[in-house]
Formats: sequence, structure tokens, C-alpha cells
Amino acid sequence: MAAKNLRKKVVVITGASSGIGLATAQEFAKAGARLVLAARTAPTLEQVAQSCRRLGAEAVAVPTDVTNPLAVKALVEQAVEQFGQIDVWVNNAGVGTFGKLEETPLDALEQVVKVNLLGYLYAARAVMPVFRLQQRGTMINNISLGAWAPVPFSTPYSATKFGLHGMSRALRGEASDLKHVHICAIYPGMVDTKGFMHAGNYSGHALGALPPKLSPERVARRIVRLAQRPRAETTVGSTAWLSRFAELLMPNTITAAMASLLRTYFRKSRTVPPTDGTLFHA
Repeated sequence: MAAKNLRKKVVVITGASSGIGLATAQEFAKAGARLVLAARTAPTLEQVAQSCRRLGAEAVAVPTDVTNPLAVKALVEQAVEQFGQIDVWVNNAGVGTFGKLEETPLDALEQVVKVNLLGYLYAARAVMPVFRLQQRGTMINNISLGAWAPVPFSTPYSATKFGLHGMSRALRGEASDLKHVHICAIYPGMVDTKGFMHAGNYSGHALGALPPKLSPERVARRIVRLAQRPRAETTVGSTAWLSRFAELLMPNTITAAMASLLRTYFRKSRTVPPTDGTLFHA
């Protein structure tokens, strides 16, 4: 399959204000796409849009809370009103928590599910009618290796990532009657972003991504490649590949090893007070 030219294609990215979302916006900008950028923080989001414009792309910032289905629907409508179409939709907004499940506040647990799982579902529900009308379109769901490798002490996060894996496969089946509509899922390993710093932390210990860590730019380039050459699933990084095969061969052993690794990490890290991070506020 020849690579699709992304020049003037309309790309919507959620969670575009930092990390993988920011890097993805800039990669699409370099490819000449027209961008609709969504996140909760208006000033930061506008800065990202300006950085994309400096790269020569058209870019608009649309502050959006993906936990609000009406806001997500409005994002779809604004993208179509602004540019007349949606060619690529990147579901990327995500949050997490760390700590024992029984020590994780209920509102924090619910927020992880709302952002990570319901946010993707709301987006798919809102954009699929546009894809059906156009008879084309690509949805890319940024999921992570957590879709098959459970993360102890981050149970709500793991639940949503397993859910997104199932969502992507089921939606791909629903869209199988549409030759030019693609539902893609990308599974990166640990990524060097501020996600750990911004997570809800109820573990009592400082957090950080475990090495080896991928750069956001590497993941972003793979997302752009998926938009150019859609495929059902893409895994990024050796850790993700190894985790996937290990989980298939000896799932209980891997989960126990991960729990042991995290307990050791917590013992060695400094103690910190509980925090909601950016779960509820940008």
C-alpha cells in the first residue's frame, strides 16, 4: 500500500497539550496536515497550536474535556465546520493513578475510567458517523503495553487499557463494511513524559517511568506512519514487544514479577504525601 499524503488532511488530536499528544501534533504539522487540537488547558493548548503554525501547518485549539460527551461531540462538529472533513482522529488523552486499589479514592478511580475509556468511546461514537458519511477515515487509539500487561498498584489504569484493546477490536469489526475506514491501535512501552508526575499518587512514594524509556517523538512518528499506512495494531519499543510475548507465555509469573519490582521500587523511592495530580484539574 502506498503511503498516504497527509498534506491538507484534517487531523484531530486529544490530549494534545503535552507528551505524546504534543509531539504528535508537531509531527503531523511537519507533514502539512491541518490540525484540530484538544485538551483541557486553553493557554497551553494555544501554545501548541502556535508551535504547529510555525512549522507551516494550519492549527486550531479547541479546549475540550473528553469526559463530557457533549464537549466531544462539539469538538467533532467544530472540526467539520472549520475544515469540512475529518481524515484522522487520534485518541490520546489519558490519566493514571498509583497505589493500592483500596487506598485509591473513588472519585480518582472513576476519573481514570472517564478519561481513558469513556473519553475514547465518546470520541468514537461522535466521529464514526462522519467517517461513514465520508466513506473514509482513520482512528488511531493510543493505548500502551498496559493493554495486555497488567500494572499492579495501577489497577484502574490497567482496567481501562484492557478495555481500550477490546474497544478497538470490536469497533474494527463494526467498521469492516467500510473499505476505507481504519481503526488502529498503538501500544508503546514506557514513554518519557510527565505522565507519572501528573498521575494521582496514593502510594506514598515518588514516581517515575522505569527504563528503558521511549521518547514521545518516537511514538509520535509511529502514529503519523499509521495515518499514512493504516494497520490494525502497532507495538512500539522492545519492552512492549517482550511484555506482550511474556504475557502470552506466562501471564501469572509476569504479573507477580511486576508487583515485586514495583514493591522494591517503592521501598527505594522517597516518601511523598498523597496527591490527585492533574486528574481533576489541568
